[in-house]
Amino acid sequence: MKLSSVLIALLSLVLTPMTYAAAASKTESIVLGGGCFWCTDATYKLLPGVKAVTCGYSGGKEPNPTYEDICNHTTGHAEVVKIDYDPAVVSLTALVDYFWQVHNPSQVGGQGNDHGPQYRSIILYADLAQKVAAQNSLLEAQKTFRDPITTEIVPLVKFWPAEKYHQDYFAKNPGAGYCQFVIAPKVRKLQDHAPALQKKS
Repeated sequence: MKLSSVLIALLSLVLTPMTYAAAASKTESIVLGGGCFWCTDATYKLLPGVKAVTCGYSGGKEPNPTYEDICNHTTGHAEVVKIDYDPAVVSLTALVDYFWQVHNPSQVGGQGNDHGPQYRSIILYADLAQKVAAQNSLLEAQKTFRDPITTEIVPLVKFWPAEKYHQDYFAKNPGAGYCQFVIAPKVRKLQDHAPALQKKS
């Protein structure tokens, strides 16, 4: 009996930290699009609590879309990003509220000089909590925009990861013209604000 008690105590000491580690490493995801996914990728990586951002396609009906398909407007998909985040560090509400700052959700048919349905503003919810968060956040954001917000809030059917060369594009190609003149100014503008979205303990 004594030996069993010792073994149980030892197992408890080993498993308890593992349990805490599992809880601490919890990951949730949300998919959204606000123009060129290179921009959205770079700006969401500024947020504390964001573990990974993957560029991809969603919102259409065609399976296995390619970048060429997207540019030809044959799929119905938008350029989007899948954001993996730690809800203990940054909340779903904060992620969605930040969305209205990283792009202009009132622009129709594109974003900036990027024109086409693949650049539309869209939030794809995976569950009711994400749907409600997106709808409530949009209502609040509309108070700060003169023109109507055109963001689609639709169910997520499937997320298709984009080609490898699209991933981490800004980090890998800082000298590229689009990165210097479009993405970099946006990143600099948001750098000071992003850390404030971290949850307070």
